[in-house]
Amino acid sequence: TARLIVPVLREGRAIGLIEVERPKANFTEEAEAFLARLADHAAIAIENARLYEAVRQANDAKSQFVSVVSHELKLPMTSIKGYTDILRQGMAGPVNDQQRQMLNTIRSNVDRMAVLVSDLSDISRIETGRLKLEIGPVSIAQALEETLVGLRPSIEGKNQSLTTDVPPDLPSVRADRSRVMQILTNLINNANKYTPAGGRLAIGATRAGGFARVSIADSGIGISPEDQAKLFSQFFRSDDPAVRDQMGWGLGLSITQRLIEIQGGEISATSESGKGSTFSFTLPISE
Repeated sequence: TARLIVPVLREGRAIGLIEVERPKANFTEEAEAFLARLADHAAIAIENARLYEAVRQANDAKSQFVSVVSHELKLPMTSIKGYTDILRQGMAGPVNDQQRQMLNTIRSNVDRMAVLVSDLSDISRIETGRLKLEIGPVSIAQALEETLVGLRPSIEGKNQSLTTDVPPDLPSVRADRSRVMQILTNLINNANKYTPAGGRLAIGATRAGGFARVSIADSGIGISPEDQAKLFSQFFRSDDPAVRDQMGWGLGLSITQRLIEIQGGEISATSESGKGSTFSFTLPISE
């Protein structure tokens, strides 16, 4: 019996063996060369599998950490909000203008932190498959109307014009209503933030086959081609000073993309620096 044993080497370290037997003649040089090549490929595959598993475990640990931190931050933030409101309203004693301004700053920063915690919680749930969706028919027109209730003050505060064009006969989409409103909020809020005072915002919706397509266009600062390639990456923020001047964590668009995709849709962006941007997303029609 002929036996051939070839070590599986990776960076000079043996990580396995390949053993082959045959009942009669010895192995030819061609067979030995083939097994050597096979061992090289096996070494790469094994190492890649190990690296993939290490990355998976690191991602799981990160998601678990984010989930725990998000949960632990919610209670103290709720307390800070509550006590700040009590103080602002003078329920714990008189408050002068300077103190009220300080309390307003505290409340504003806590609200920002609450958004961050909510975003981190969403990322953790999405990455671990724990995000629960209540799928059903959702009217784009109604979802947009409710979303704009909370966003109009910011839009009007910058004297921006806003037009909406949603056909009354546009079918409902099959999605989670609260998540559709979250998607709309993120995209419209971005359009508002990155469009100068007096600029224009336009929101429209159409049917595209088995999908509804929603577009949010603005006359804002636009996005460079380099930044467009990284637009939906987690924690990405442009180096553009006009972007850095705005508060943000670089999570909104990443979460928006994931929410759209897990509901069966897609998102895209077209833009030119200094000439505004248009974000479009689709969601499946509810049959």
